[in-house]
Amino acid sequence: MGDNVTLLGLAGSLVAGLATGAGALPIFFIKEITPQTQGALLGFGAGVMLAATSFSLVIPGIEAAEKLGANHLIAAAIVVAGILLGGGFLWFANRYFPHEHFIKGSEGSAQANRLRQVWLFIIAITLHNFPEGLAVGVGFGGGDVANGIALTLGIGLQNFPEGLVVAIALLGEGYRRRSVFGVALLTGLAEPIGGVIGAAVVSIAAIVLPWGMAFAAGAMLFVISDEIIPESHRLGTEKQATVGVMIGFVLMLFLDVALG
Repeated sequence: MGDNVTLLGLAGSLVAGLATGAGALPIFFIKEITPQTQGALLGFGAGVMLAATSFSLVIPGIEAAEKLGANHLIAAAIVVAGILLGGGFLWFANRYFPHEHFIKGSEGSAQANRLRQVWLFIIAITLHNFPEGLAVGVGFGGGDVANGIALTLGIGLQNFPEGLVVAIALLGEGYRRRSVFGVALLTGLAEPIGGVIGAAVVSIAAIVLPWGMAFAAGAMLFVISDEIIPESHRLGTEKQATVGVMIGFVLMLFLDVALG
């Protein structure tokens, strides 16, 4: 059972990760997209991730803790602690891994000045994608295939517009289209790594499942607030980004309910 769950986590996170590369394909046909469109697309991704965090990770995490015998308060405390650990992990990674955001600029250790800018972008996107893969893997690792599929579809939907926005931004930095597509495809492969780790860890013992779901939720919440929303509000595109958030949120909510 454990091997099957790990394979499902790998497959689901691979599909979701490849959506980043697929989202970059339009750069071979278009030269640019407006800031308003970029804001809406990033907002859409944030909305999808926010709903996936709430309905596919936090709520199932509380339910998993209760099935293990925890009462409502203990179950909630476990999930709260896991969310804070996941957020803390991403905070640590953002603080000490050199990387660069398209809007906020360089972050991380002082070694950022020694790396080529494209590699700083790659590290930033990889730090973003890893918790998404972790979430998909944890979703399958709990043995709930429908929940894993919902997370795969949701994260994949989020990755399509993200891949396009990242590719357009890299084109603006002067990189060639083939190189840009390669970067988008490469960064998406961080998700299967997270997927295998998430599925393998939570399939070892049932007691790990609520912690794993909460940890993935916390990591994704950090990414939403620290990276995606600030990026989506650039150049005064707050309204378009907000519309995107709402559309992404309700679409993921519908998918989660429809898939059971």
